[in-house]
Amino acid sequence: MSRLMVLFALSVLLAACDKGLVPDPSGGLPPGDDEIPVTGAEVSHGMIVLGDKLENPYTTENMRDALVSLYPTKSRNEVRTSHLYVRFLPAGENEFEALLSAGLDLVDYPVDYEILVDGDYYRDPSLGEDSYTWQYAVVPHDFEFPDIRYEILDECFITETDPGSRGEDGIDWEAVEREAFCMTGNGDMLAPETRGPRVNPSGRITIVDDDAFGGKPVGVAGVRVRCNTFVKFSNTFTDRDGYYTIPKTFSAKNLKYRLVFKNEKGFAIGFNLILQPASASALGKGPSEGLSVTITRNSDRTLFLRSVVNNAAYDYIARCSEEDMDLTLPPGDLRIWLLSKLDASSAVMLHHKVGVSHSLVKDFLGYFASLIAFFAPDITIGTRNMDSYSDAYRATCHELAHSSHFAQVGLDYWNNYVEYILTSYVTMGGMTYGDGSGRYAGHCEVGEMWAYYLESIMYQERYGGPVPQFGTSYWFCPQIFRYLDERGMERSDFLEAMQADVTDISALQGKLSLLNPSRSRMIEQVFFRYR
Repeated sequence: MSRLMVLFALSVLLAACDKGLVPDPSGGLPPGDDEIPVTGAEVSHGMIVLGDKLENPYTTENMRDALVSLYPTKSRNEVRTSHLYVRFLPAGENEFEALLSAGLDLVDYPVDYEILVDGDYYRDPSLGEDSYTWQYAVVPHDFEFPDIRYEILDECFITETDPGSRGEDGIDWEAVEREAFCMTGNGDMLAPETRGPRVNPSGRITIVDDDAFGGKPVGVAGVRVRCNTFVKFSNTFTDRDGYYTIPKTFSAKNLKYRLVFKNEKGFAIGFNLILQPASASALGKGPSEGLSVTITRNSDRTLFLRSVVNNAAYDYIARCSEEDMDLTLPPGDLRIWLLSKLDASSAVMLHHKVGVSHSLVKDFLGYFASLIAFFAPDITIGTRNMDSYSDAYRATCHELAHSSHFAQVGLDYWNNYVEYILTSYVTMGGMTYGDGSGRYAGHCEVGEMWAYYLESIMYQERYGGPVPQFGTSYWFCPQIFRYLDERGMERSDFLEAMQADVTDISALQGKLSLLNPSRSRMIEQVFFRYR
C-alpha cells in the first residue's frame, strides 16, 4: 500500500468513532433563544458524499443569459468574467503552503455538486493512491497561477452591490443573480423575494463550560466561519464573544456553513484529513440571514473538543500580553492536533523543526507515528478520556506553557527535552517523565515544573477554589513556583529565568537569584525546602 493510502487509512481511523453532528434542535446542539435551526443534508465527520452535478448559475455565460432575459436591450458584454473557479493538485505540503500563501481560500470538495451527506473532508475517488486530492478555489480573473498543476473549471461573474440597490449601470444585479438561479434549475435554492432586503449573514457561535461563568454560553473566539453557495464564498472570524458578520450578501436561502479552525491568533487545530492543516467542522445548511450555534458537552464530541481547545489557546495567547501574564508568545503558525485514540499530550514542536529520531516517535505514538512525522504538529492533545471542558482546558494550557518556553529557548534545547521524554517513555514502561535520571533530565525538570505550575494557576483563575496540585506527585517540584508566587513573584519572572542555559534546577535557582537579587535569600530557602 502506498504511503498516502497508509496515511489516509490512519486518518479515517482517527475519525471513525466520531459520528453525527450539528446543530439539530431535536438532539445534537440545542439552539439558544435567538438561534436559527439548521436544515438540510445530514452531517458527519466522515467523507463528504456527493450527489448529482449541478449547473453553476454564476458562470459568465449563465449570468449573461440572465441579464438578457431581464434586460433585453442590454449588451451581453455588460457581463465580463470577474472570477475563475479552479482546482489545484498540489504535489505535497510545500505546494499546498504556496497556495495558502497566495491568499487562497481552499476547499477539498467540488462546490457545484449536490451534497448528500456533509462531512469534514473529501477525497476524489478518481485519483491514484499516490496522489493528493484536488483543492478547489475561486480566484480573480487575472490571478497569476503558480507552477502548480491546476484546471480552470468555470469562468464566472460574481458581483456585489449594496442590498436593494442598483449598479451605476442601472442593472439590478441581485435580480440578475436570482434569474440565473432560475434559468439553471436552481430556483428552489432561492430565498423568497418577500423576505425584505438582503442582509449579511451574521450570528454567534458559543460554547458552554458547565463549571465556569454560571454555565452561561461564551463565544467561540477567533474561529473562522465560512459560508458559500456554489462558487460564491465568503468568510470571517468570530470576535472574542463569538459574534460574526460575513462580508458578502447572498440570494440563496440555504447556505453551507463551516467552522474552520484556523484562528486569528495564529494557530490551527488540525488535522483535516489528507492535507489541510486546519480542521473544518461542517455545520450543515443555514439561512442566508446567518446561523447561530451553541455547543455543549452533550453536543458532537469532536466539535466540542475542537472548540474548547480553540478557546483555551485563544485565551492563553491573549493573556500573554504585557498587561496580563506578560509571557513570551508561542511561535506563530502553531499547529495543534487532537488525537482521540491517545491519553497523553505533548509539545513536540515538529512543525517548528524540532527533530527527534523516527524510532522514538514511532514508539511513543504507535501507529500515529507516520502521520505525526508527515503532517508535523507542534502540540498534540490526547482526548481519549477527556469528558469535560476543564479537562481539555487544563491540557491545552499546559502544552501552550511549553510552547512559550520553546519560543524562548530554541531548537537545540527542545531537541534534548523531547529526546528525554520519549526515551523515558519507551525504556521505562510508559513512564512519561522517567525517574529524573539520565541525559537531559534537567530539561524535563525545568520545563515540567513550569508547565504544571502555570496549568494549576490558570485552572484556579478560571474555576476558583484552591490552587490544584497538578504535577506535584512527580519527581520534579512545580510547587517551588507556586510557593514563590504566593510570596510576590510573578509568573513572568519565572519564564524570564528559563533561558537556554537553564538546563537543570540548580541553574534555574541561580538564574532566578541573578535576575531578582533582592529575593535571592527567599529563593534559596524555597529551593532548599523542596530539594
